[in-house]
Amino acid sequence: MALSAHAADWTVGANIGNVPWEFEDADGKVTGFEVDLVEEIADRMGKTVEFVNTPFNGLFPAVQSGRIDMAVSSITITDKRLESVSFAQPYYDSDQSLSSATSSGVEGLSDMKGKIVGVDTGSTGDMWSEANKDEYGFSDIRRYEGLAPAMLDLQAGRIDGYISDIPAVLYYVKDKPALHVVERIPTGEKYSIMFDKGAPLASEVNDVISTLKEDGTLAEIYENWFGAAPEAGTSTVEVLDMPTAK
Repeated sequence: MALSAHAADWTVGANIGNVPWEFEDADGKVTGFEVDLVEEIADRMGKTVEFVNTPFNGLFPAVQSGRIDMAVSSITITDKRLESVSFAQPYYDSDQSLSSATSSGVEGLSDMKGKIVGVDTGSTGDMWSEANKDEYGFSDIRRYEGLAPAMLDLQAGRIDGYISDIPAVLYYVKDKPALHVVERIPTGEKYSIMFDKGAPLASEVNDVISTLKEDGTLAEIYENWFGAAPEAGTSTVEVLDMPTAK
């Protein structure tokens, strides 16, 4: 991985600390599902990559201004986002989730009335919580720059629940008995790599993702990170069209 911004062909924005998508391992090396995916795409295209740690909300202006060539961070494709950015075809199907401290007594959204929920700033979990706060009676929505600080506050009792992408949270809590995922929130989300609106690189990368699905490489990356083969019919194995704004 290149160390200098001038040495790499592609600068990739990522909210590093977003397990298991992009995070630092024990040696300080950036690793993760999307890191492996982007590096495989770059390798197939004969390019080098540098990952730039960027808060999730900062990824959107960074691709639009050309400061980065693309962005990853379990970014959900939405019609609203497609108005101002482009995405390659999706490669992961997801939902939101509610997690809580095991000792808190919060066992689902029905227990969140009058309580504080934490979210990642600008995420689909943030949007979902804002749209559903009256229905579930959240007393406050507290916003964080990433999963780790939110989880610390959840464990300390400063927030009562945390709404975020289910794969990242399941991965994070698997060795933390004080925290657990209590409810899956079906949202039918799909993740992909984000580019500036109409960037030619988007369709080039899209074609490589098709190849990685067809030759089984993407399924191998998935299995490496999630310990099981991707389910048939999901966007990890099905070749799909590039998303377009409705």
